Amino acid sequence: MKRNAFYACLLGTSLIASPVLAKINFTEYDLPNGLHEDHATPIVAVSIMYHVGSKNEDPERTGFAHFFEHLLFEGTDNIKRGEYMKLVQANGGALNANTSQDRTYYYETLPSNQLELGLWMESERMFHAKIDTIGVETQRKVVKEEKKQRYDNTPYGQLINTVYENAFTKSPYRWSPIGKDQYIDQATLSEFMNFYKTYYVPNNAVLVIGGDINIPDAKKMVEKYFGDIPRGTIAINRNLETEPPHTEEKRVNFYDNVQLPAVLIAYHTPKLGTDDYYAMELLTNLLSKGKSSRLEKEVVDKQQKAVNAGAASLGNEDPSVAIMYGIANVGVKPEDLEKSILDEVEKVKASGVTDEEYTKLMNQTESDFIQQNQKVLGVAENLATYYTYQGNANLINTELSQYTKVTKDDLKRVANKYFTQNNRLIVYYLPKSEKKG
Repeated sequence: MKRNAFYACLLGTSLIASPVLAKINFTEYDLPNGLHEDHATPIVAVSIMYHVGSKNEDPERTGFAHFFEHLLFEGTDNIKRGEYMKLVQANGGALNANTSQDRTYYYETLPSNQLELGLWMESERMFHAKIDTIGVETQRKVVKEEKKQRYDNTPYGQLINTVYENAFTKSPYRWSPIGKDQYIDQATLSEFMNFYKTYYVPNNAVLVIGGDINIPDAKKMVEKYFGDIPRGTIAINRNLETEPPHTEEKRVNFYDNVQLPAVLIAYHTPKLGTDDYYAMELLTNLLSKGKSSRLEKEVVDKQQKAVNAGAASLGNEDPSVAIMYGIANVGVKPEDLEKSILDEVEKVKASGVTDEEYTKLMNQTESDFIQQNQKVLGVAENLATYYTYQGNANLINTELSQYTKVTKDDLKRVANKYFTQNNRLIVYYLPKSEKKG
């Protein structure tokens, strides 16, 4: 299998809800232009993942990847402006898209007799997108309004942005996909065109079709709509700067329109797919998943230091961060909440996990893995993600073993390796009323 060769994956089997882990059968192949395809209900899902996210942006043009998530619904040379969504909805379907730091993902679900429509529309998006002044100016307003509503004017809306901006100094993860207003305003039409020609090409994409399909017929349709799209000719730089090791703790105060302080503790972590990554996922689940998790039981219920507390491993294609967080209860100082969270981290480092906790972690992990693959859209996105990041779509059937081979000793070792003072960022997210001067 060639990484440079539109990868396609066809899911030709129905997904059956089951308490046991069933193998996901799929067919995968490459088109000469670089598209890879992966093919699994009287509906079909048509999805494309482009290997471009906010980390691929110019630091002075952040927000481009997310901007394109909106712009590419404007229309194409053969789909009138404003008609893209209407076409899918008029044929009984639904559609959406999302952007991360590492990729941009588009998908439609349609009745099974409308597979050809979905493929035609995605091929139009790939090769004939309408990128003009009208669309760009329309989406500038849309994206800036989204930023205001979801980030600037939402309580705690800047939490993750604040973490990334302060946890990273060199890595392009130091900005988030929403980007900065001024950069979108400053960008020219030619810059948008160049971004499209660089990243929206078949050799930078994974096409996944799932649901009620006939695989030979689906292959013919893929060839019909994607086979003649030329490969991209602009080199894509994958050797992006990684974050150097941190040697001292960093502390930041951030002020926002909130009533209760929040505390965030972020530790630098390994990239997705490594052995330590899987252990880190389990560790953050130990701390925060469910009512019986350590942070919930101790910090929220017993000590009542927080109204909400949790942890998450923010897995990325390159080394990222894991965060622990809490929103302080009324009258609780951030310093006290920080101590309570860190106490739970230190307990894991000192004593590891119990047999009961380990068994629960493994059961939760298997349950989550099965649930993610019981809906056609979940399978489609997982196949695309596995291939895009790790070049191996069959991880959809084998990745669970990467979690189950993590031992209790591994969990304690990884906690001590990464949960160190010199490897962390601590953010106090405070009400503006507490800001002096």
